[in-house]
Amino acid sequence: MDAILYSPDHWLAFFAAALALNLAPGPDLAFVLSTAAARGRRAGFAASLGVCSGALVHVLAVAAGLSAVLVASAWAFTAVKLAGAAYLVYLGVQALRSRPEPVSAQPGRPRPASPWAVYRQGVFIDVLNPKVAVFFMAFLPQFAEPGRGNLALQLFVLGGLVIALGLAVEAGLILAASRAARFLGAKPRISLWLERLLGLVFIGLAVRLATERQ
Repeated sequence: MDAILYSPDHWLAFFAAALALNLAPGPDLAFVLSTAAARGRRAGFAASLGVCSGALVHVLAVAAGLSAVLVASAWAFTAVKLAGAAYLVYLGVQALRSRPEPVSAQPGRPRPASPWAVYRQGVFIDVLNPKVAVFFMAFLPQFAEPGRGNLALQLFVLGGLVIALGLAVEAGLILAASRAARFLGAKPRISLWLERLLGLVFIGLAVRLATERQ
């Protein structure tokens, strides 16, 4: 298909920009790494798959032209932003209030969240962040070429490649974070405090999202 027949220089510029953006500190990366540190490698990968699935929703919206409505409407942008901030506060409070298992071989260790629950959290965190929609609307059209055929298909392919690269980058970071956390998490009290730290990260992300301007 024409969407993949860009010049080598075009692809080089695209992947360099996509790699830099995926390595830049941001809410998604903070969520993924703090989850991996507090809850382990499995939870970290679930978080990564979750935020990438949420990002895919935004890519599909950009390709279909739906994100333009969100960007153009101050009311819609604010509503989604506040819903996302409220959800992050809820997750933060839940993590801060986590209690040890009543019966466990390792008393003092917080009850781990299931990978499916963490995945859902990642999806909602990304879908309810209107800045992700703004990012894809600003980034992807720079590398699409209308003369090469279906523009929506090009935007979808480029967005999918950004997400795939993000999964690869986050996988390496998750392994490093979970390895360090494994040593710390061997002590139940430290594991409990890591969960508290995760709660503070959630609340910090909520404040950041709530104060973002359109």
